[in-house]
Amino acid sequence: MNLVLGALPYFGLPLLISLILVPVCKFIGFKLGIYAEENARTVHHGHIVRIGGTAIYIAFMLALTLLWRADDTINGIVLGGTIIFLGGLLDDIYDLSPKLKLLFQVSATLVAMIVGKLYLTEIHAFSLVLDSTVFNWAISFFWIVGITNAINLIDGLDGLSSGICTIVTLTIGLIGFFMGRRDICILTLCLSGAILGFLPYNFHPASIFVGDCGAQFMGFTIACISLLGFKTTALITLGLPILVLFIPISDTLIAIVRRKLKGQGIMEADRGHLHHILMFKLKLGHRKTVLILYLVSALFGLASILAYFYPAPGLIVVLVLLVMADIFIEYTGMVNPKYHPLLSISNRIFGHPVMKDGEDPVDSAAKEEHA
Repeated sequence: MNLVLGALPYFGLPLLISLILVPVCKFIGFKLGIYAEENARTVHHGHIVRIGGTAIYIAFMLALTLLWRADDTINGIVLGGTIIFLGGLLDDIYDLSPKLKLLFQVSATLVAMIVGKLYLTEIHAFSLVLDSTVFNWAISFFWIVGITNAINLIDGLDGLSSGICTIVTLTIGLIGFFMGRRDICILTLCLSGAILGFLPYNFHPASIFVGDCGAQFMGFTIACISLLGFKTTALITLGLPILVLFIPISDTLIAIVRRKLKGQGIMEADRGHLHHILMFKLKLGHRKTVLILYLVSALFGLASILAYFYPAPGLIVVLVLLVMADIFIEYTGMVNPKYHPLLSISNRIFGHPVMKDGEDPVDSAAKEEHA
């Protein structure tokens, strides 16, 4: 009870601030005409304001200012987060070029690393210590930039990025609690409170979107907090934040490979993301798709917690989840219709699923059923 009461201000204050500020953001967005554009990839209709992330940013920053003392780490996250938020806000208003957006992301990441000292110092792997400054800085840099973009990429359905970020943030906070890291607990409580104050307005049917300002800010902050907890760590422990962030990381990597195989630019948008597959190809609908992805995120979060306490059983659970994920990827043709090694083995042994060269199993099954 004392722990709950002690945590309540760090969670409750940003939640309350966010709840109050979202309608204000909607009013300002309508007045200024900052709407999400409708195109071939979007699933919304009508004018929906896309600067809801402003409420999350202000709630998080204000709660930290009032409840927590500033140090190098906080300063790095605050300054870097402000840069990433402003870049996202400008993009929501003016639609910045990819190069200019990347410039904001690089600037924010360097500020977090230099001011906040948010970078890996050494990695222990197989009785070796990897303490190369250049190597560790490079990993830290690409981690922050990569997670920032990964969260932004999954922001394609109502409540998807904000809900997954809440699950991810609370999972990292719980691991931080077990590690005895009060700073991680407070940062994650403030961020999850700010996001949950926004989520009721954003869940399907959404009346406001988080926007690039919110998605990038959430991704950037989560990347910094996760890096903060594993600055000097064993390689297996470094895998914990990767597990927690499995959905955005895997979706981003698959998108890169898929677009390269199709001869597209890696920044070129398409409808091959995980949420598109569930919603359109498997016809699960908007709300079911989001809830399923919440469940999968929670499962990987629980697997990461299990692996923290019991590495061997945790590894088994992780492997099972990864095999299931690979089967899904093969079955839906997310990477390429010709990529289905596990399903090919299943076909040879059991005769199912029936597949034709160059056609993914979903289409093959649908044609077989129709016939």
